[in-house]
Amino acid sequence: MHFDEHRIATADGPKVYARDYPHASAHRLPVICLHGLTRNSADFEAVAPRIAELGRRVIAIDARGRGKSENDPEPARYRSDVYVGDVLRVMDTLNVPRAAFLGTSMGGIMTMIAATAAPTRVAAAILNDIGPVVDPKGIARIASYVGKSEPVDSWYDMTAAVRAVGDSAFPGRDDEFWATFTRRVAREREDGRIEFAYDPLIAQGFAGAGQAPSLMPLFQALAAVPVLVVRGETSDILSRDGVEAMRAVKPDLEVAEVPDIGHAPTLEEPEAWDAIAAFLSKVE
Repeated sequence: MHFDEHRIATADGPKVYARDYPHASAHRLPVICLHGLTRNSADFEAVAPRIAELGRRVIAIDARGRGKSENDPEPARYRSDVYVGDVLRVMDTLNVPRAAFLGTSMGGIMTMIAATAAPTRVAAAILNDIGPVVDPKGIARIASYVGKSEPVDSWYDMTAAVRAVGDSAFPGRDDEFWATFTRRVAREREDGRIEFAYDPLIAQGFAGAGQAPSLMPLFQALAAVPVLVVRGETSDILSRDGVEAMRAVKPDLEVAEVPDIGHAPTLEEPEAWDAIAAFLSKVE
């Protein structure tokens, strides 16, 4: 599906990139797609068109330092609250006063922050494998690799590296899956070498994540809007106990669990997609 590309200057300088999937008959709330820590808008390249086909405009944003967005010369600004400011600026620039948010991992945390900072902008939320209670085992796993990789000589080598890290989350996937997955998370440099599509310095902002304060007050900001949680069955970030803690705050929470998947579902899985389509059918 065709999408427009935007590069929008942030309040403090770096331009952020957004894929904008318009829909000629779109009259329902748009959907803002926010990716995880080391990912980018390509995460939604299969799902975003399917949402657009439901009659919605879809905007997928690269956080600063990821994908086609510019790196931040001040790595201390690689923080979720800063990213949320960028998202709101993109929404203002593209004339999107209010939207449903779909956030994977870090993108889900950004969604909770947005609901806290600008509650009128978040009409509904889909949180992909994230909640206010984050399992420290998953944080430790991510910390073990983020920002520590070196460029490699070929896409074959990069695919092997990505598969080695992600195989436990996506067991039994074939070569085609991993080739597609790798093209979403990596890029070719001008010298022909292949690197992950993010600034390694984002690791500085992630370093203190394990000591972060409780996110439950942020989740409470979503109590008044429809929320769907998609969880990978073997996730080491969002446990079943974490989901129950969310349900205690929001009894009408909708939950979909994707079997035999860790952190985080691609959302192309039937269990995930069917839940998303059904959820959005109830969001005007």
